Amino acid sequence: MNRVGRLQVYTGNGKGKTTASLGLAVRAACSGMKVFIGQFMKGQDYSELCLSDRFPEITMIQFGTPDFILPGEKPSLADIKLANDGIDTVRTAINSGNYDVVIADEICVSAYLGLLREGQLLELASVRPDNIEVVFTGRYASDAIIKAADLVTEMVPVKHYYDTEKLSARLGIEN
Repeated sequence: MNRVGRLQVYTGNGKGKTTASLGLAVRAACSGMKVFIGQFMKGQDYSELCLSDRFPEITMIQFGTPDFILPGEKPSLADIKLANDGIDTVRTAINSGNYDVVIADEICVSAYLGLLREGQLLELASVRPDNIEVVFTGRYASDAIIKAADLVTEMVPVKHYYDTEKLSARLGIEN
C-alpha cells in the first residue's frame, strides 16, 4: 500500500487529545508500523508509559519535569530546556526513517506557554517526509498550526464530571 503521511492536530479544551493520539499509536503498532511518541511537559508517571513494554513497535520519551505549568506562569529554565531537547528528538525521529508515525504530545500547549516557539512547530511540520504521519496534540493550537495541518480535531467539553464532582485523575482513565 502506498501511504502518504499527513499532519494531524488534536486540540481544544475537552478531554481526549492524548487518548486519541495513543489510540492511533496502538492502531499503527498493530498494523506493524513503528511509532515514536514524545510527550512534552510530562514528567509524571502516567499509565500509558507501559506502551513500549507491551508494544515493541512504540518508543515513548517524556520531555518535562513533574511540575505543572499554568497559563500566566513563567516556565522554568529546566522546562524550556527539556522542551527544546524534545523538539530536537522529535525532529530526529521524523527524519530518521525508523518511524512511520511520530506523535508530539502536548506540543501545542508547550508553544502557547512559551516553552517552544510556534516557528519550531511549523518547521517540524514542514520537514516531515511525505510518508511519515505526524501528530501534534495539546490545547491552544495556533491558527498557523491549524492552517499547516491536514486534519484538525477540536475536543470540545460538553459535560465533564470534574466540573460537578471535583474528582482527581483516576488510574487507567485519566492517568
